[in-house]
Amino acid sequence: MFKKILIANRGEIAVRIIKACQEMGIPSVAVYSEVDRGSLHVQLADEAVCIGPPPAIDSYLDMDRIIQTACEAGAEAIHPGYGFLSENAEFARSCEKENIVFIGPNSKALALVGDKVRSRQTMEKAGVAIIPGMKRIAKDFAEFVSEAKKISYPVMIKASAGGGGKGMRVVYDPRELKSSLEAGRREAKSAFGDESVYLEKFMEEPRHVEFQVLADNYGNIVHLFERECSIQRRHQKIVEETPSQALDPELRARMGEIAKKVIQVSGYNNAGTVEFLLDKDKNFYFLEVNARLQVEHPVTEMTTGTDLVHQQILIASGEKLPFKQEEILQRGHSIECRIYAEDPHQDFLPSSGKVLFLKEPVGPGVRHDCGIYSGCEVPIFYDPILAKVIVWAENREIACRRMINALDDYVVLGIKTTIHFLKEVISHPQFKAGKTTTSFIKMYFDGRKGKKKTAKNLKLALIASAFDSLDKTHVRRAGETEEKEVFSPWLTLGKWRLGGRK
Repeated sequence: MFKKILIANRGEIAVRIIKACQEMGIPSVAVYSEVDRGSLHVQLADEAVCIGPPPAIDSYLDMDRIIQTACEAGAEAIHPGYGFLSENAEFARSCEKENIVFIGPNSKALALVGDKVRSRQTMEKAGVAIIPGMKRIAKDFAEFVSEAKKISYPVMIKASAGGGGKGMRVVYDPRELKSSLEAGRREAKSAFGDESVYLEKFMEEPRHVEFQVLADNYGNIVHLFERECSIQRRHQKIVEETPSQALDPELRARMGEIAKKVIQVSGYNNAGTVEFLLDKDKNFYFLEVNARLQVEHPVTEMTTGTDLVHQQILIASGEKLPFKQEEILQRGHSIECRIYAEDPHQDFLPSSGKVLFLKEPVGPGVRHDCGIYSGCEVPIFYDPILAKVIVWAENREIACRRMINALDDYVVLGIKTTIHFLKEVISHPQFKAGKTTTSFIKMYFDGRKGKKKTAKNLKLALIASAFDSLDKTHVRRAGETEEKEVFSPWLTLGKWRLGGRK
């Protein structure tokens, strides 16, 4: 087993990995940018090292600096989390050259599946159905124009080096292709350090269904069932669940076997996710392999009892898988909601600033994976995910009610979040009926911009203002004589009262 692991990430996923290391008795090393100095993952790790200024390209994407830090700290392995360098084959190769174990797939497999275009080529040769689109990276704009015309509009621009909605654009009009390509490339470069993009045919209203897979270094491969990830905004998942309401046992078994085949032909090891798009006629098409731990991995853990981070570390250390396919069982239903620092009423505009107050959801079957705390700063430089709320219950109906209650209990003051919006999503009749597609948000929640605040939101805004004012208020020292005490946050409300009245 490893004597020390460096976590090359930040936020809630870094906290998740650090806690797994603690459970396994492995010391951890956190890395952080200058703006993340006070972050939760920095406080929880056994060691923490600053690796650069706030921009990701100068810190969390700085491969040389991270590897140097691992060497100096005596870390035997690096866990990349998700995003940043997690699907960067060059980074994995650099780790191997320095005799540092990359906790993820081997660099050769990562180069294959991490390059979405090459991966599509490989899957097509293996007889796996793929979505029509480019099979190589185009060199100039004319190639994109030709391919878009060939597969017909609408088309999807996608980053070749990563996922998570970064670099994605849907283009309906040929006149928008050039500007959309430029925007997609900029976002891909910022997120992954690689601006390569390609085109796929954009499928209207499919379901997004993925399979979690584990593969050890000895050829053993298992899947841990599916996750339904159709609820998305800007092509990024915001709600995930398992099992999917769209799969019957026969289709589930068939898709699971295809997922294992994808992993096998790729020469893949460690944890990975095989993503499919499922149409209304139950035809499914290979989308991509996410060569990393997924944001939504907790729903799989809740229904199978398997700790995926533990398994990643064990596989990377040379252990064999401890179970066979027939021994993996799925029990109950689990739902995850991603909590983002965004304003749903302003087209999900990112929100930054100080978290003035945090009340976490608790209760039976409720899990909270979190990267923030009361008083911490949420920077503008990175993906705005703050936390994840995960629930488990005996069936989907109870799980939905449990999630609504958990979101009701969840309070974050000081910044905008998606908590209330997610409650509306889970409460929607179509969601409760399991009728979800990737167009769900656009279909039922479009046009929210500028929506008026509720009385409850106004009350919370006033409380947040009070806490913020308290932070800036002078507290009287002993012996000072002032007629009015000023330490109470309620006094900063002036004539306002919590009922929303003057």
